Amino acid sequence: MSSPASGSTDSRSFDLLDERIRRWIWREGWTELRDAQERAVPALIGADRDVIIAAATAAGKTEAAFLPILSNLLRDERCVGSVLYISPLKALINDQWLRLERLCESLDIPVTGWHGDVSAGRKQRFLKHSAGVLLITPESLEALFVNRGSSLASIFSALRYVVVDELHAFIGSERGMQLQSLMHRVDRVCGRAVPRVGLSATLGDMQLAANFLRARATRPIDIIESASADQELKVLIKGFVEKGARLDFDLAPDERPALEDDVPGSTLEVANQIYRALRGSNNLIFPNSRRLVENYASLLRRACERDGYPNEFWPHHGSLSKELREETERALKAGDRPASAVCTTTLELGIDIGAVKSVAQIGPPPSVASLRQRLGRSGRRKGEAAILRCYCVEAELRDDSDFSDRLREGLVQSIAMVRLLLQRWFEPPRAGGLHPSTLVQQILSIIAERGGVTAVELWQTLVVDGPFDSIDKPAFAAILHSLGSRDLIVQEKGGLKGGLLLHGSAGERIVNHYEFYASFSSDDEFRVVAGSRQLGSLPVTHPLTPGQSIIFAGQRWRVQDVDAERKTVFVHPDRGGAPPVFDGTGARVHDEVRREMFRVLAETEPVVFLDTKGRALLDEARRYFASANLATRSIFVEGNSVMLATWAGDWLNDALVVLLRAENLDAWNQGPAVSVRVSGVGAVRDALQRISTMTVSETTAALQAIQNVDNEKWDWTLPDNVKRSAYASLRLDMAGAVTEARRLLLADRVSTDG
Repeated sequence: MSSPASGSTDSRSFDLLDERIRRWIWREGWTELRDAQERAVPALIGADRDVIIAAATAAGKTEAAFLPILSNLLRDERCVGSVLYISPLKALINDQWLRLERLCESLDIPVTGWHGDVSAGRKQRFLKHSAGVLLITPESLEALFVNRGSSLASIFSALRYVVVDELHAFIGSERGMQLQSLMHRVDRVCGRAVPRVGLSATLGDMQLAANFLRARATRPIDIIESASADQELKVLIKGFVEKGARLDFDLAPDERPALEDDVPGSTLEVANQIYRALRGSNNLIFPNSRRLVENYASLLRRACERDGYPNEFWPHHGSLSKELREETERALKAGDRPASAVCTTTLELGIDIGAVKSVAQIGPPPSVASLRQRLGRSGRRKGEAAILRCYCVEAELRDDSDFSDRLREGLVQSIAMVRLLLQRWFEPPRAGGLHPSTLVQQILSIIAERGGVTAVELWQTLVVDGPFDSIDKPAFAAILHSLGSRDLIVQEKGGLKGGLLLHGSAGERIVNHYEFYASFSSDDEFRVVAGSRQLGSLPVTHPLTPGQSIIFAGQRWRVQDVDAERKTVFVHPDRGGAPPVFDGTGARVHDEVRREMFRVLAETEPVVFLDTKGRALLDEARRYFASANLATRSIFVEGNSVMLATWAGDWLNDALVVLLRAENLDAWNQGPAVSVRVSGVGAVRDALQRISTMTVSETTAALQAIQNVDNEKWDWTLPDNVKRSAYASLRLDMAGAVTEARRLLLADRVSTDG
């Protein structure tokens, strides 16, 4: 490493640490502080500023924060100061608990974990003597405010730091708004601004992260981005062509087919390739859904059984029990035998599972930032490179093949994301949403904490001084009235300014239930029903309106109705062309990824990290791109649809679809383009002309057709106009869609004139 040896005279940071911590560093055999640790010590040891530490996974961020923080606590003969460490996951708390206890056991600094699995006795000991490190989730901190609001000033009287781990996991989300509000409320009960420390492996915009950690900061924030040496990365993307299931014989009525015969042949082919490449080592394998996790984990386990090996492949996703997830984590961490996890995003964050040899990604990753986070697990042993293997399945082309399949969208998106990763670009978190749902939760929580509060005090705490500064007074008043109409709050006599707001009977029941503490709802999937038959369920990330097309279970469907309350989509078969293999219904794609996809297709140079089949598939896509003149054409006919090639992200494309559907056109988001099913381009150009001059009030009116606007936990309590505005702020780029309509028309005129 480039930083000096920790015990040398060149390391000023080492000398600033408490002598007992310096002895611990020597006992651990450290010869130097890492880059982030060297720079964090002088920034943090005085507890006089906010600090963000951004460094790669396994770069020692926890020690970078806690070596100086614990040195600060040790300034007192007996530890009386406290630290609030906030983590997004209980599993991370358990990891850090063990890690910090090893450091703190000789320092006489207590370390207390606080979540549902921690005994009441441990929690009571902290409440009686609130010193040392308290490890907690936002939900448990919320519970402290609700249930112990009157004693929090005493509990946090000696609080010196608030540490937020995995900062990037919070920004732009419901939990993030809850966390911002809770940190502000901690400052309020302490009567001072407690220094905040953010730890993260992935931050696309450091200023945005700083604003998240403390909005309207009155003092500068120290940002420490680790200057650790670059990690070598080895990448291979393998291409496959979709094949049907190999089952071609009749079964007895009571006979079930073997999994290998029932899954698509291309799925089996990918599983066999993964098995040959990864068996015998530790790896992480990321399909893009829980269903695929189960399929691949089962296929890989069965391959081990077939060849006489002990199982090496374990599933890991949020629907599994805690015991099953921990079984997978133990198998990975043990290191005494090969073990690979087939997992969802549950293993992206910093749960300690040890080092893995490689990461396998099936289909495009959710984002470049996610890919970077996943790769942080690989190549952590000295001298080893990080290894990424991607497996992309594309359709066999036919005369009626979809635009997406002709572009080889999944493969090209994977290439674009890897290239952006190599360029060190990744998505900045999306901030700026209204999040009135979380505002509702915080209103109810503050009433519980204070035993009643005025509307003026709520406005001051949550909006003027708090994180909900995008909510204006009319919306705030409408939210309070809506809560009152549902008996969630009531007001004592004394007028709007003077009467205390209290819980109504419905509010009391809700706040007293343990599910209240979470700001988000885990049930984010819609059932898909055709007639009397339930087809399954899928996460719905795009706006739904009656009459639009969706792709599910390998077929096209047209939406008949949406029951937002029961989270059900009613559909009937759509007679459109063959559905694409890659339908893009997973994570939302950023503008820059789509622009990089355009560049991949417009170039002629080979992509060096593709295998032979992947190169052939990319060549097909580039030939189609060239023959369709997509480098210069923005509006063109493809089959029975007019295509609008935006090369934009899903926030803009979805907004453009909403505006086109408000113009009575059958539009849907098709990844790099928006597809409009009409007989000619004239109607589309006319609609784009009208959209290009729309005012804010006109684009807002178009939101009325969206049926799935209840996306956040407390949306059901909100006035309809507030709910729709919130949906647009979080999921649509309405202004960008208006601008894009103008760009499409201009590009079309230039292309036509040319």
